[in-house]
Amino acid sequence: MWLSMTEGDYRLILYPLDYQGNLCGTDYGKVDMTEFPYLYYVNDFAGGVCVKECPAIEEKVDPYTLLTYGGLYQPSDRSIVTSDQISIADYSNTNNTLVCTQELCYPDPSDPKTAYTSYGVNKGQGFAWFALDTYEVLWRCVVRDDAKEALYEIVKTNETENSTSPTDLANQIIPENQVTQAVKGGYNFWSNLYGDLWMARYYILGLGFGASLILGFLYSFALRIPGVLAFMVWASIFLTVAIFFIAGWYASEMASQWATADPPTYTQQEINAATYASYALYAVGGLLVLLFLFMRKRIQLAMGCVKETSKAIITMPIIILFPVIQALGFMVFMIIWSVYAANLASMGEFSTNSFQAGPISVSQCAWYLLFCFFWTGQFILAMGEIVFAMAVSKWYFSRDKDEIGNLTVVSSITTSIWYHSGTAAFGSLIIAIIQMIRSFLAYLQRKAEEMDSSLAKAVLCCFQCCFWCLEKCMKFLNKNAYIQTAIFGTAFCTSAREAFFLILRNAVRIAAITYVSGGVMFVGKVFITTITTGMAYIAISQQIGDELYSIIGPLVFIAAIAWFIAGMFMGVYDMGIATILQCFVADEEMFDEDQMYAEGDLKSWVDSHG
Repeated sequence: MWLSMTEGDYRLILYPLDYQGNLCGTDYGKVDMTEFPYLYYVNDFAGGVCVKECPAIEEKVDPYTLLTYGGLYQPSDRSIVTSDQISIADYSNTNNTLVCTQELCYPDPSDPKTAYTSYGVNKGQGFAWFALDTYEVLWRCVVRDDAKEALYEIVKTNETENSTSPTDLANQIIPENQVTQAVKGGYNFWSNLYGDLWMARYYILGLGFGASLILGFLYSFALRIPGVLAFMVWASIFLTVAIFFIAGWYASEMASQWATADPPTYTQQEINAATYASYALYAVGGLLVLLFLFMRKRIQLAMGCVKETSKAIITMPIIILFPVIQALGFMVFMIIWSVYAANLASMGEFSTNSFQAGPISVSQCAWYLLFCFFWTGQFILAMGEIVFAMAVSKWYFSRDKDEIGNLTVVSSITTSIWYHSGTAAFGSLIIAIIQMIRSFLAYLQRKAEEMDSSLAKAVLCCFQCCFWCLEKCMKFLNKNAYIQTAIFGTAFCTSAREAFFLILRNAVRIAAITYVSGGVMFVGKVFITTITTGMAYIAISQQIGDELYSIIGPLVFIAAIAWFIAGMFMGVYDMGIATILQCFVADEEMFDEDQMYAEGDLKSWVDSHG
């Protein structure tokens, strides 16, 4: 990190370079460009010149003013803009600066066509270009489409007059750099979208954030209503089984129709394949029926965990906002990390042949910075999981639930930071190491693609798959280890061991929980997003629909926010459900039936199946 801050310069990543290699808006390079932050392109190959402001010309184009490497060139008094309207940096003290003369840039001061075909302008490939109306994008001056059209009308020649599209001709006249190409097609779209978003900003904030949060709590209340959760779960089970039986029936009917077709249109092999497929689908459907019958008690337990999680969230509503705190923490880290990354990127390509500073290469620094990103990101997530688990476990193991509230979440935050930061750091370190291995494998896969080695690609793909599975397994084990830490206060290794054996002892219960919670979270996301977007459509179309270019932009934005809020809400649900299950197992193993902390549906389950 010290190397990147001392040897790198993040400005190389952000600011544009002129034709001499000077960095516009900075003192980097041969000329101090601090007062000239914008780049005006004079051709498509050698960049452009730094200017104080992007030219804004009401007439769209001034054909009698050229921006050149040697400054502003005006061959006659017919220019529209004055010399103080467009200020170009002074390149007079630099080497190889081409300067416009009448012969080079404007053979006939009264005819802009001669300038367009002159050596200096060279149809946009020389060292000078006309003053055009522009707008600024990332410190680059991008020519407006109507300015291109206006220039075409002025300098069109016989070779371009037969074209049917002035816009296409304008693009031929003005060779587009990468920034122009990227912005050209989308400028109007983004302008309209930004305008619509600004016009609907109060609806976006009120409905996208407010309504989705309210709907999240309403969804939690709805899950507590007798019969609602049971209907959702058993209906999804019925539909899952029905899909296989219906698919089997369809395959069987299709095989019969193929067999009786006259004349035959399918081979006997295809008919047999359809018949066997129907048998397989029927068999899977039958196995699912047996599986769900076997798991019916565990499914009821899973529904009890979901209901208890709803109660915990409603008792401690501030817990829903904790992911926002996590996001803010991650944002602060990303700002710091991005500064180091930008400085490091400005030092050169990340390769073994890149810049060296003593024994440490830029490539090694980049890998280290990537590891910091993985470890810190996973640490923030781990701390969040410990806080969630601790708050929910305190709620579960409380005889008087009225004593539990938002302060419980605050105390869980302080306790987790003070006592369990090491646990989170150790668990996140394991995940970060696996992610680093996967990143290195991805790097090797790219090299194998360049070498076109089939064997290397196959082997690396297998390794990548194995480490992907390992990462998923370790994240699942870590989550349960953090819950053990939150409940019992044990260290990471002890918690991981206890979590592993708990998973083995309760594999069927956990499978049922995974199925039920997955369905509940998916339905919750769809419910919150759909209702929020529907409400937004009605409100916006009735109130400000006529003032918008299109209602689709604000609706998509609101739907994205609602989906994010729903995901945040359901993520808390997922951790809460897993915590309730472990609390229940600990409750079941440590206490007699009459001394257990279980309440509500969990207590009913114990009474029925204890």
